Amino acid sequence: MGLVDSLRALYARRLRRQVASGPLPRHVALIMDGNRRWARERGHANPSIGHLHGGEHLETVLGWCADFGIRYVTVFVASSDNLRKRDSEETAFLMEVVERVVVDRVVARSERWRLNVTGRLNLLPDSTAHALKRARDMTLERATDSELTVAVGYDGREEIVDAVRSLLDQAAERRVTAEELAATLTVEDITAHLDPAGRPDPDLVIRTSGERRLSGFLLWQAADSRLHFCDVYWPAFRQVDFLRAVRSYAVRRGSQD
Repeated sequence: MGLVDSLRALYARRLRRQVASGPLPRHVALIMDGNRRWARERGHANPSIGHLHGGEHLETVLGWCADFGIRYVTVFVASSDNLRKRDSEETAFLMEVVERVVVDRVVARSERWRLNVTGRLNLLPDSTAHALKRARDMTLERATDSELTVAVGYDGREEIVDAVRSLLDQAAERRVTAEELAATLTVEDITAHLDPAGRPDPDLVIRTSGERRLSGFLLWQAADSRLHFCDVYWPAFRQVDFLRAVRSYAVRRGSQD
């Protein structure tokens, strides 16, 4: 091992000690951005191959989360706008990655995670929607307290609209008038109708690729989240980058305690 590698390993061990000794997030949300740009920079003829590397890298990052006892992870795979507007070949490739890598490999081969799915599954190919639903049902009875939520065909504004619609439908079934509902409506009432219900809000949202925006991801749930933007593309997201993100959460959390 050369001097540079030795210094990097020393820095990584120092970061791990710092992270382990500080407050840790219960729920980390990941915007896995930059897959195609990563592939282009490496000269791949088909930039969509970046989605394959990105999907495979998810398994590694989930391992890092598990090492620190982070029990809830939400990953943003594709927005509903992405699925409506992007090239059909790219979308088909991405959906194949979801089926063959995220479902068959990351979820099915591990007993660690119970799967949740959020988003408009009607926008997905039937095979992808079926694979996600089957994996979700298969993991319901797993003896684990760790949950992975896959957001695909997802938009935070649409989720809020759906939650309000569900709340109104419930009120109508109970013969509650609009005036009565308006007089008693609380934040918790809407939160209870978000999908999946009962999941804690994310403590930390990480976005790779250098973009500094949420792009409609968990708009309601991330109101009080710590946001961390990382300049590397998702397939190149290193453990050091992950540790820095968690450390930034601990530092900002500690400054407010």
